[in-house]
Amino acid sequence: MDWDTEVGRGREAVLGQAWGEAYDVLARADAVRPLHASDVELFAEAADMLGRCDDAVALLRRAYTAYAEAGAVGAALRCAYWLCKALAWGGEFAQSGAWLARARRLAATEPGCPECAYLLMLEAELHFRAGEPEQMLDTARRLAEAAAPRTDADLAAGTAMTLGLALVSNGQVAAGLAELDEAMVAVADRALSARCTGMIYCVVIGTCQELQELRRAQEWSEALAEWCAAQPEFTGAYRGLCRVHRVALLQLGGAWPDAVREARLACTQLTAGYGEQVAGGAFYQLAELHRLRGEFTEAEQAYRDTLQHGWDAQPGLALLRLVRGRRDAATAAIRRALAETTEPMRRARLLPAAVEILLAEGEQTEAEAARAADELAGIADAHGAVALRAMAAQAQGTVRLAEGAVGEALPLLREAGRLWRELEVPYEAARVGVSIGLACRALGDEDSAGWELDSARQVFERLGAAPDAARVGRLTGDAKDRHPTLSPRELEVVRLIARGRTNHAIAAELFLSEKTVARHVSNIFGKLDVTSRTAAAAYAFEHGLVERDTPA
Repeated sequence: MDWDTEVGRGREAVLGQAWGEAYDVLARADAVRPLHASDVELFAEAADMLGRCDDAVALLRRAYTAYAEAGAVGAALRCAYWLCKALAWGGEFAQSGAWLARARRLAATEPGCPECAYLLMLEAELHFRAGEPEQMLDTARRLAEAAAPRTDADLAAGTAMTLGLALVSNGQVAAGLAELDEAMVAVADRALSARCTGMIYCVVIGTCQELQELRRAQEWSEALAEWCAAQPEFTGAYRGLCRVHRVALLQLGGAWPDAVREARLACTQLTAGYGEQVAGGAFYQLAELHRLRGEFTEAEQAYRDTLQHGWDAQPGLALLRLVRGRRDAATAAIRRALAETTEPMRRARLLPAAVEILLAEGEQTEAEAARAADELAGIADAHGAVALRAMAAQAQGTVRLAEGAVGEALPLLREAGRLWRELEVPYEAARVGVSIGLACRALGDEDSAGWELDSARQVFERLGAAPDAARVGRLTGDAKDRHPTLSPRELEVVRLIARGRTNHAIAAELFLSEKTVARHVSNIFGKLDVTSRTAAAAYAFEHGLVERDTPA
């Protein structure tokens, strides 16, 4: 073979993102004669993009050593950055730290080297991982100063990404998003290496999702999908993490079969030796899809896998406990999760589930549910993201409906539905539609209730949301099928109505206020499609909810 020609082919394959060809060609050339350090670095990138992470680590070590021995400090530090990240992806944190220390010693021999900034990026990431936002921001600002003049495109984009994430972590959301957008401009210009492009996509989309900035996340996710489609051989750890983010957005957008397929691929890629530290996120997304589709056994196992990979399975696991009738376990789990979480945006992920679970417990936890909904509204006011506003309006409307304040609930619920439709999130829009239907029914507008519930049922059936579709079926079916939707407290009330108790007597027997009893009676009438206490009593006797007194 002509060695120079073969190496040239390998370089062209890297530029064309033909990773399999690049790897094979450079491997053949390297077997004939050792590659130069710059080509070893390209060889490492091809290995990384193919998911051959052990090979990538070995090649990056080799490139670092060759550069350092040749006095090319900047190039060596660049290799050190990707080497430390690759080791961390594989869970080799001690080795990653050792290589960072070695790189710092090398950087000290040439303190004016622009690529010393790569080490500051690593330092900022360590602060982020340790939950030290203030130290991260200080390091990111030093990074921004050290990275100028920005001759290295990867370093410039990585600096903007790191500063953006640091600002967001310190509550400076608008400024942080501006920096993240700056990093994405470099990605869009195709000025970066493939490994840097994948990293920035993952960080930016993940941050947007954390902030509930769904429009931004969806826009960048579509661009990521196109980029990935152009290089089908991209199967490394970053590809797995990219899939995790995409799964969440596919789920929100209603493409559940695609989301399930992507989630399974992400689980496979992230448990292949590198990426184990984020594999829990893939299993969590898979568990959520199983739960929503009514595949509860599969969901249970996926939540277990989530925990085994070091990720918290809440709020999904608590919602699974709720739908399977374990209300006490669900309530304990969501309370525990909230008690452990102080960061507002992370609490925002838990609070909608808390509202749903606490309302299911009945009157004794209604006030707690109302506080959770109000806290979510406060977070939405502070951050302003459309999805947060939708979540808050939905939670507050659901609480008002449970309290019997139907007139206050409807405007909130309609606003939530409008916002979810604007964001093209059909499942949540349909859930809001069910609440609107129940509100209409409570006001005696059965015709509107039927339209709302039927529309929601169609969405649930199209998505494959079996538990929600079944619930709506019960709400809209024959009266004989409806009593399972009565809450335990409503069953107690209807049994006492059947025994001829007045609201005052029921309140005394159940230790409730008369106002609360009146609300329960109104809800019962709506659910059973009756208009009088006599009709409710007849229903209770007909369906065996209470036995008729036997003459002595």
